[in-house]
Amino acid sequence: MNEDRLTYRDAGVDVELGEGFVQAIAQIVKSTHANQSDRILKGTADFAGLFRLGGEYEDPVLVSGADGVGTKLLLAQEFERHDSIGVDLVAMCVNDILTVGAEPLFFLDYIATGKIDQRVLKAAVSGIARGCREAGCALLGGETAEMPDMYEPGVYDLAGFAVGVVERKNLDDRTSVQTGDAILALPSSGIHSNGYSLVRKILRSKETRDVAAQKLGVPIEDVLLEPTRIYAKGVHAVRREEGISGIAHITGGGIPGNVNRVIPDELQAKFYPEKWVMPEIFSLIQEFGPVESAEMYHTFNMGLGFVFLVRPERVESLIGCLKNAGEHAMVVGEVANKPKGGHSVVIEGAF
Repeated sequence: MNEDRLTYRDAGVDVELGEGFVQAIAQIVKSTHANQSDRILKGTADFAGLFRLGGEYEDPVLVSGADGVGTKLLLAQEFERHDSIGVDLVAMCVNDILTVGAEPLFFLDYIATGKIDQRVLKAAVSGIARGCREAGCALLGGETAEMPDMYEPGVYDLAGFAVGVVERKNLDDRTSVQTGDAILALPSSGIHSNGYSLVRKILRSKETRDVAAQKLGVPIEDVLLEPTRIYAKGVHAVRREEGISGIAHITGGGIPGNVNRVIPDELQAKFYPEKWVMPEIFSLIQEFGPVESAEMYHTFNMGLGFVFLVRPERVESLIGCLKNAGEHAMVVGEVANKPKGGHSVVIEGAF
């Protein structure tokens, strides 16, 4: 009689396997707690992570962000390289909250899969932990959902949630953007985690990938899966410096789609591409597409991952602060009055 009775495992969900996975990643998660150990409360909640702000903030504002890694995840699964995609996940969330000068506090992840593969998912969580250590935040908790029929075997999805804090006075005291401000940029590490549906369409054939790899001089997967840079150290180094009027993370929508968020209607951000070195992968994508220049700049970061708008007299000082934090900052443009009918963001020579 008992053999006719179904269990949850018969339906494709192995609770014991899920519990075993949680135990397998326990030390990985703990490795992210060092920087925030005095703020993490342990042993007082079984269903949630607890984090103490402490009394060092006068008027704290919590800053949150959520994101995923898009179809770059399909390439990680295709090439069976799962150890860096978690860095992308953390970066996409943390870099957004950094734009208000927030200190990243903690991170939560959500992993969904058709069947838990401990080897694969442990590698993914290791990447998440690595990203958290780079950002200086704690991996406070998360969820791993085994969802048969929702996902094919070998397929998993990732989402992440970052929480940071900033003093309200530091939000309210930011200098307004004005004509003459310089555009200071930090380089990207490559494509980061945007535009991969177009990348995959262009580089879908083995022949095209082989040609790209030959021109790049490295395996194509090394370039396509290069993790997104995390800019926490750089932002931390300058967040209390004077003269910063705007900050933008160059993510989905490219340079125009993100910088226009911090440019007043009457002003225009002018970028000069000759001022920075664009990673070769972008030239190949444009050539193999072919893709028009305007489309490239509206889709990809084109070599710029993070942008500061700063007063011209503060440029050298800020470049020095960023250098001390290990960042190579470049002046790549300027803010000017927008001509009638003009765009908020212009890439000179591109559109």
